[in-house]
Amino acid sequence: MAGWGTPLGIELRADGLACLMLILTATVGMAVSVYASGYFPAESRQQRFFWPLWLLLLGGLNALFLSADVFNLYVTLEIVGLAAVALASLPGTAAALNAAMRYLLVSLLGSLFYLLGVSLLYAEHQLLDLVALGSVMEPGAITWLALALMTAGLLMKAAVFPLHFWLPPAHANAPAPVSAILSALVVKASFYLLLRLWFELFAPAVTGTALHWIGALGAAAILWGSLLACYQRRLKLLVAYSTVAQLGYLFVAFPLVTATEGIGYGGAVYFALSHGFAKAAMFFSAGTMLHAAGHDRIDDLSEIAPHMPVSMLAFGLSGLSLMGLPPSGGFIAKWMLLEATLQSGLWWLTATILIGGLLAGVYVYRVVSCAFAPGTARSFAPTLRRLEWSALVLAVIACLLGLTPNAPLALVSEGPDLSAQLFGGAGS
Repeated sequence: MAGWGTPLGIELRADGLACLMLILTATVGMAVSVYASGYFPAESRQQRFFWPLWLLLLGGLNALFLSADVFNLYVTLEIVGLAAVALASLPGTAAALNAAMRYLLVSLLGSLFYLLGVSLLYAEHQLLDLVALGSVMEPGAITWLALALMTAGLLMKAAVFPLHFWLPPAHANAPAPVSAILSALVVKASFYLLLRLWFELFAPAVTGTALHWIGALGAAAILWGSLLACYQRRLKLLVAYSTVAQLGYLFVAFPLVTATEGIGYGGAVYFALSHGFAKAAMFFSAGTMLHAAGHDRIDDLSEIAPHMPVSMLAFGLSGLSLMGLPPSGGFIAKWMLLEATLQSGLWWLTATILIGGLLAGVYVYRVVSCAFAPGTARSFAPTLRRLEWSALVLAVIACLLGLTPNAPLALVSEGPDLSAQLFGGAGS
């Protein structure tokens, strides 16, 4: 930036992974803006505060994905975290404020852990640039301590089991567009940073045992989150616990990255992409149904499907991607993860991925069956078409990702050369 390179200046980096995350953020962000324009009442307090907070968060996400400096990443993490907490508190109810306060405390603690790791690295190497730090990184006590602290902080922010306790209440009590932002985009930022740290910055110091521990946390998240989702009575809580489960697939890939030639890494990134579109669409659908019915009690949503066919179609298509059924993007991602588990001989992860897909089918089918079930005649509030169509567009994108995987997967393999093309400097 400003023509100053490393080590004096802050460099920007746009390799294939960063560009994919920017594309996800831009596409989901556009849908969120369209949906929010019709979701909040005109001239309401929520509408007045939503837009500046949402644009601040969007800018923070873009800066995070482009940053190549570990301290600058901390700054962008704080921007994203504080904006997300404020958005989660928009309803102003006691439940929303309690959930937002819990989210705030976890987010700040995670940021402090990350910053402490950055401080250790700077004291040891007097460098902050990711590439420069990676070139001098060696196994040792300071390196392992910094990795542990930064990983713990990011796992809190990513709501990985058993650090997921803040996510379901925050997502369930937030407005629908905010829930979509949190699930589709905000938690992906921490996953993105963990990929950068484990497989670029700290790659020389990462051990196989540590990778297997991360994979075990992911497997536990898949099973625990899916089971809790099956038992939820509220639709938004069900979708929130589904997020806990689906995030597990991202971390199951960690022990597979080094054991396979790019299949595990590509599967994790592709799952993040497809999950972002599918989960945003699912929260949009849930929010629209809540608006129409006046509640989100699953058992009392009978006969809502004929009244809201577009929303139910979007919910069903999103569910196909979460289950990993063809032709969705979730199918491609899970197929790659399964192939990686078979190549590496990690049969327990193979079983976990398959069981997670079956449990996803259970809770998605439960919602769909209740929505189509006959019931007493009831009236539903009218909803704007843009609310339903925003969800359907994202759900269709999640399914189309299963038909066109080559271009995104090829982009994942792009390295610093792409940065040179975009910014006119090698890796900056």
